[in-house]
Amino acid sequence: MEIIKKKYIVDEDQNKIAVQITISDFEKIEQTLEDFALIKIIEENDHSENLTVQEAKNFYRNLDKSE
Repeated sequence: MEIIKKKYIVDEDQNKIAVQITISDFEKIEQTLEDFALIKIIEENDHSENLTVQEAKNFYRNLDKSE
């Protein structure tokens, strides 16, 4: 796991009140959270509602292409 370099923002009493990270670290964290959320959605999906390949092809073929 990569180390995230942090800079702490402190108040006048030296209490940590915020943290700064680089944009690239933030984007990595954001991507990780999005990936995790997607995995959870997939896991929670009702697999009984999944289409077979042939059903999906038929469904796609019947969609209104003008939209």
